[in-house]
Amino acid sequence: MDVRVNDILTMKKPHPCGSSQWKVLRSGMDFRLKCLGCGHEVLVARAKAEKNIRQIQRPE
Repeated sequence: MDVRVNDILTMKKPHPCGSSQWKVLRSGMDFRLKCLGCGHEVLVARAKAEKNIRQIQRPE
């Protein structure tokens, strides 16, 4: 799956704050994601994150 820095990912499950959209801050063997609802940042293994991605939006 081609995920790049600054992409907006829509995940299958929402974050506890209610938002299901995340911004990619770092890409590699794992992703650093920032919740667009509350600003919380998490480090997620690439394999786990790719299973939960519903949609990828590229910046223009």
